[in-house]
Amino acid sequence: MRASRLLPCLTWLRRYDRSTAGKDLIAALIVTLMLIPQSLAYAMLAGLPPVSGLYASILPLLAYTLFGTSRTLAVGPVAVVSLMTATAIAPLFAPGSAEQAGAALLLAALSGLFMLLMAALRLGFLANFLSHPVTSGFISASAVLIALGQLKHILGIALEGDNAQTLLRNLVTGLPQLHGPTLAIGATSLGFLYLMRRSASNWLMTLGMRRELASTLARIGPVLALLLSIAAVSLLGLAEQGVKVVGAIPGGLPPFSLPTLDLQLAETLLPASVLISLIGFVESVSVAQTLAAKRRERIEPNQELVALGSANIAAAFSGGFPVTGGFARSVVNFDAGAQTPLAGALTAIGIAVAVLFFTPLFRNLPHAVLAATIIVAVLSLVDLGALRRTWRYSRQDASAMIATMLGVLTIGVEAGILLGVGLSLLLFLWRTSQPHIAVVGLLPGTQHFRNVERFAVQQSESVLSVRVDESLYFPNARYLEDRVAALVEARPRTRHLVLMCSGVNLIDASALESLEAIALRLHAACIQLHLSEVKGPVMDQLRRASFLQHFGGQVFISQYEALACLDPASTTESPGTAGTPSPTPEHHRGTHHANRP
Repeated sequence: MRASRLLPCLTWLRRYDRSTAGKDLIAALIVTLMLIPQSLAYAMLAGLPPVSGLYASILPLLAYTLFGTSRTLAVGPVAVVSLMTATAIAPLFAPGSAEQAGAALLLAALSGLFMLLMAALRLGFLANFLSHPVTSGFISASAVLIALGQLKHILGIALEGDNAQTLLRNLVTGLPQLHGPTLAIGATSLGFLYLMRRSASNWLMTLGMRRELASTLARIGPVLALLLSIAAVSLLGLAEQGVKVVGAIPGGLPPFSLPTLDLQLAETLLPASVLISLIGFVESVSVAQTLAAKRRERIEPNQELVALGSANIAAAFSGGFPVTGGFARSVVNFDAGAQTPLAGALTAIGIAVAVLFFTPLFRNLPHAVLAATIIVAVLSLVDLGALRRTWRYSRQDASAMIATMLGVLTIGVEAGILLGVGLSLLLFLWRTSQPHIAVVGLLPGTQHFRNVERFAVQQSESVLSVRVDESLYFPNARYLEDRVAALVEARPRTRHLVLMCSGVNLIDASALESLEAIALRLHAACIQLHLSEVKGPVMDQLRRASFLQHFGGQVFISQYEALACLDPASTTESPGTAGTPSPTPEHHRGTHHANRP
């Protein structure tokens, strides 16, 4: 059992048969055709030699096959992580240098080690600090930044910059140096890939092809663009006319290589590796969970950390760069019928075959086609509609999303996501520092209590019922004190105050001190504090303190019982509740009912 937990592949290998193998093989063939141009393109996006993308698509896939829990997640280079890689290593070394490639290996190793550390400490929850609005804003802004950065390859001009305003300014300045043949190839590739993504599946279905197969085949348009552009460059001699091409790509399997053992460089790259790990994990797990739910399968987030960490370490020792699960490839893998992670291993074999025998084919592959592949892929990640939906639902979450997008576009990738996360946490603390606290009353004919400002309810003159709709902890402890004081001041005939704790999941040490202060102040004003509907875990916390022994009040199982005990007349007047026995005070004093809520 322990072996299966450490190596999930043992679970599905026991039931592996010829039918499953056939489905995995078909899916692997399709994903391989899709991954080859993407690997080359994302290596270029990361500022690395194209072969690095192919290397990053071999051993990492094998590692995920051994340790991953998702049956259909396709691991490899992805656009956002490639951009983050470029952002981290580009300022440190000359483009294309051996030192830069070594830094990419070290970055992958650090990312993998951080993921393994998170898995060992079961810290997968840290990814929850990247809220969906922040993640969505980061991905959308990064996609725009990536597309702007790739325009230099489409237009054949020099274009530098690490933020949107710099790129746009340099784009306008560089337009007079536009290279016609490069623009022709780039624009044609963009149009072709866009039509393939948008309309090819419908064309294929009109020819009688099944929807799933048609949709899958439409996604391998980059392979056709790659082959057609290579043919055009070779036949027309466009490389001699100034069209930039990939050039010679070394053949053979990736050599075993150690990451650069430079502690100073590791310290410099550590913050980027942490962000890459978190972003990669969130993106990967989100895709894996979505696809697993469609087949009623489960994934284990902490085991996914082990799998992704192993994949990145494998990339570090085989000439690659940081990798994670890709959305588009995983969907294609799922639609193509992949049944187990062995489809990923078969894809790795396909990439290895391409590296061994077909790298000379890519010599005349234009940069413009790779750039077009990247642009079409990343623009599908831009979701401005999410900003509108989030703004309509929660302006605070939308503010964090906007801050993330603006930060990425105007400052940089790392600064943008840190800004979004920081603002999200500040907004959360601000929101929970002023929790909703409602005075509640009894709904006539029931034992239910509702907000006096929203419902016509019965209230007791001597018992003030107050519902707290938030956990009590240090940011809101003082607010609770002030709110209770104001409520009591407005109701001079109050003799009992009952805090209804149905919405309280936590009471920390600061809030406990505030409850003690509230009890003392109320007692000085001849008012007794009581609690009701305290949840079991919270009650366990209170029992470990001395609060229950000296605050002098009672802990009631329900708010109705509290009111029935403290002011019986206010409950017997309620139609439909006559005859309900009132609990005795002794039954609850300083204790909790045996049946905890």
